[in-house]
Amino acid sequence: MTINHYLSTFAGLPVTAWHDEATADPAGVAWRLEVEFEEDGDFAPAFERLLEFCGPAGPTALVIGEWGSAYDQRFPFDLLISNAGRLSGLRSLFIGEMTVEQCEISWIIQGDYAPLLAAFPQLERLWIRGAQNLAVGPVSHGALRELVIQSGGLPASVLRGLLDSDLPHLDRLELWLGVANYGGDITVDDLAPILSGRAFPALTHLGLCNAEIAEQIAAAVAAAPVVARLTGLDLSKGVLGDEGAAALLAGQPLTHLESLDLSHHFMTKEMAQRVVDELPGVAVDVSDPQDETRWGRYTVVAE
Repeated sequence: MTINHYLSTFAGLPVTAWHDEATADPAGVAWRLEVEFEEDGDFAPAFERLLEFCGPAGPTALVIGEWGSAYDQRFPFDLLISNAGRLSGLRSLFIGEMTVEQCEISWIIQGDYAPLLAAFPQLERLWIRGAQNLAVGPVSHGALRELVIQSGGLPASVLRGLLDSDLPHLDRLELWLGVANYGGDITVDDLAPILSGRAFPALTHLGLCNAEIAEQIAAAVAAAPVVARLTGLDLSKGVLGDEGAAALLAGQPLTHLESLDLSHHFMTKEMAQRVVDELPGVAVDVSDPQDETRWGRYTVVAE
């Protein structure tokens, strides 16, 4: 399974291509900036054109897709960092939003986000796709409220960098853990600082998604202290089945949640309905059921 579509909205704003300047309000959209993979030298001019159009504060939200050859060279962090003064209005950033036709998610070369976060102390939302050469921390950042990392396999080293960071206002964390064949070596024990509630004191929405260890995660979440303060829990896109769902229902109460996302799952119809029935006040998503009889269990994104 792969990613085949672009986002239509980001940070609550409609996504608009960088070369489509028909919009009257540059701050009223999330600008999507990308160049084709044959055009390595054209990313900087495209970026400059967007900055000139958006004015002295730059865009409010920026979605960056292909930067020329993402499978061959890392994202040009220095281009953003050196222009931080012209991006004072930037609050939401997504780097690496590409479809499988452009670049397999495991091929996207990222890098160290600590210098970028230091250069943008007002950034509130950061989404990252791809985990090759990825590092996020240790860093201290007082404004970041939402962090999403999408991968086919997330290394434990990335998680350790996050756990060593000081992110006092991080409210929403979503990690696509992926599979071992693509570098996803995070274990339930590695997640203990998050599940215990010690890490990220402001956290109210937790996503541990796209995981081949979804059953173990569900069992751990059933007794995790952090759950008591969550309003949203997302275990979607993974290989959750009846065993994990039963563990969730047998654990601590989940009725305080506003949402529970278990979509793309391997539960039986009976178990999926049981989850819905036992959590009547919760928006439970058990859509996209899968059949393991032919191909076994698989995550949404694993290539």
